Amino acid sequence: MSDTPTSYRWETVQAVTAQRVFGIVRTSGPDTAVAAAEAVLDAGLRAVEVALTTPRALTAIARLTETRPDAIVGAGTVVDAAAARAAIEAGARFLVSPSLHGEVIRTGHRYGVPVFPGVATPTEMVRALEEGADALKLFPASAVSPSWLRDVRAALPQAPLVPTGGVTIDNAPDWIAAGAVACGMGSALTSGGARVAGERVTALLARLAEAR
Repeated sequence: MSDTPTSYRWETVQAVTAQRVFGIVRTSGPDTAVAAAEAVLDAGLRAVEVALTTPRALTAIARLTETRPDAIVGAGTVVDAAAARAAIEAGARFLVSPSLHGEVIRTGHRYGVPVFPGVATPTEMVRALEEGADALKLFPASAVSPSWLRDVRAALPQAPLVPTGGVTIDNAPDWIAAGAVACGMGSALTSGGARVAGERVTALLARLAEAR
């Protein structure tokens, strides 16, 4: 396993969601993944996930955890126990999945790593909570709206929802105002090179602070 600093799962969740946003990197290879992650980290973002659909994503995760020990680096698109274990061994400090798999949650928890499974309905949210999910990835967020999330939160105020997929700099504050604990943002935040991504991060963090 990685020699990254040990923390309780709730501490990691708190750290990942503290800024109300974390970056999602999905690129053509490990070098571009590391560069994209470093751009948003340099701009002040503290948490980023590398999607396992990125070729040699585990290499990127390992490099980032070695060179950026203060960053919270996670793995995304984790769909089975084998991928969960491999990501944790590479240094991932949190796991995110587009769907709900109990085996991924159990594997993460076995090694003290929080898991954010994907959910799309209130039924899936309750199932995920019953499985012990640490937060719930609302995916794809583009299929619903902040007002929908607000209605769901009225019935399930205990659900820590993280809208992902279609979240933009313009609508992220609306999701937070509706009750989301954080947003996951991919190319809308991380694309365009270091300077552009940095400017986006700075502007977004200021807007999210106002929304909360």
